[in-house]
Amino acid sequence: MNEEKRSFRSGFAALIGRPNVGKSTLLNALVGQKVAIMSNRPQTTRNRIRGILTTDHAQAVFIDTPGIHKPRHRLGEYMVEAAVATLREVDLILLVCDATTPNHPGDEHVIDLLKGVHTPVFLVINKVDAVAKPAVLEMMAEYKDRFAFAEIVPISAREGTQVDTLRELITERLPEGPKYYPDEMVTDNPERFIMAELIREKVLRLTREEVPHSVMVDVEHLERRENGVLYSYAVIYCERDSQKGILIGKHGQMLREVGALARREMESLFGTRVFLELRVKVRKDWRNEPSLLHRWGFDQQ
Repeated sequence: MNEEKRSFRSGFAALIGRPNVGKSTLLNALVGQKVAIMSNRPQTTRNRIRGILTTDHAQAVFIDTPGIHKPRHRLGEYMVEAAVATLREVDLILLVCDATTPNHPGDEHVIDLLKGVHTPVFLVINKVDAVAKPAVLEMMAEYKDRFAFAEIVPISAREGTQVDTLRELITERLPEGPKYYPDEMVTDNPERFIMAELIREKVLRLTREEVPHSVMVDVEHLERRENGVLYSYAVIYCERDSQKGILIGKHGQMLREVGALARREMESLFGTRVFLELRVKVRKDWRNEPSLLHRWGFDQQ
């Protein structure tokens, strides 16, 4: 007797949680390659980033949202609004918490937001590689009493622990539906966006504490020429002259290092040579400037 044909499932899953719990690392692990920048600094993700996982029987479109936090400027308000709005648009929600910081007030705030949502919610306890198993079990029991989670899955996104299990549970939970994207596609973010994020990631990695969250990268020109090379011109915006000095570095060393690291990763990702020109400009208090936030799409997510 022939086995009954398995129906195809598809849908959208949001990764939400407070800043710095590992949502971007988890997104990359679920998709199987890098689609979101990673940093140990909180509030790294500013936009809703899509990652696409396609298997023989399902397609899951993951949306990595900005960390939900108390905003201190208009950009922060847009980030939180984008994260909360996502809850109404998806088929599944993954609440990501950090096993190393149980009972965090930020988690409670996010759980309160979820109480008015009818979408199934998975609790994903990340970074279990960094704590003892009894502490993980205790955290699972405590959070189970606070909300009716559809699943509770302890994982380590960095180490890959239980990521396969989580991936299977997600695809099983999706509704029957069509394939939204081609098999080989892992993100629908345009090249300009990906390039800007890679540059910003290198800034986050290399610069001092006072710089990272004051930085915005705008790829102002991108052209693929007949020789196949991607030519790009990008501006790194910061808010103070002192930050500009740090970003450029002595004799331009910092800017060259940012550019070299970003270009190397772009070439690996896009499979072609990249010519990257970087400049640094000061735009005071850009995070509170509505016209710039609109131009960069933060109010349109």
